[in-house]
Amino acid sequence: MSKLPSLPDNPEMIDVMSKYPRGFAALCDYHDAILRGPSELSVAERELIAAYVSGLNQCDFCHGAHRAYAEVHGIDPDVFEQLVADPASAGIDARLLPLLEYARVLTLTPAMVGDRLAQAVYDAGWGEEALFTTVAVTGIFNLMNRLVEGTGITADPVMRAASRERLANSADNPAPYATFAQMVEVAHRERYAQG
Repeated sequence: MSKLPSLPDNPEMIDVMSKYPRGFAALCDYHDAILRGPSELSVAERELIAAYVSGLNQCDFCHGAHRAYAEVHGIDPDVFEQLVADPASAGIDARLLPLLEYARVLTLTPAMVGDRLAQAVYDAGWGEEALFTTVAVTGIFNLMNRLVEGTGITADPVMRAASRERLANSADNPAPYATFAQMVEVAHRERYAQG
């Protein structure tokens, strides 16, 4: 049974967001600004943080989706086996470790984020913009993980495979989230305009 009875069992993101689209386009625009806009962090690194935060929250849907984005943008798939349990042994660039630690503490114990964590980011050679981007990505995915889990969104393996192929074919899209919001808008009109 669906947590939202008007939706199908095991709803996909498009099911939920086409039923309840209010604010979703703006949220997707923010995703594009933070995950695809200019940054010290590459798209791959930002998607890695998104997957990491989602893994910490045990949100399989978002973890899998953003793992796929990170892989399409160049992150080695083997990284993800150890990433959540022990980022230091995952085989990632050591400069990313303080950013991931900041994201971890902000996700699990936000009141514990202190100056020491920020200083570790700066000591690793990152600037203030990289820290802000890490905070923004962490914030977005804590919100998204709760939207996904709270509404019961699931990842159909067939849909996930099709999504991965679509991601690979559109890796250079500067606004993939806005593109998804447009798909949701079309689905909303088609499903709910009939009354």
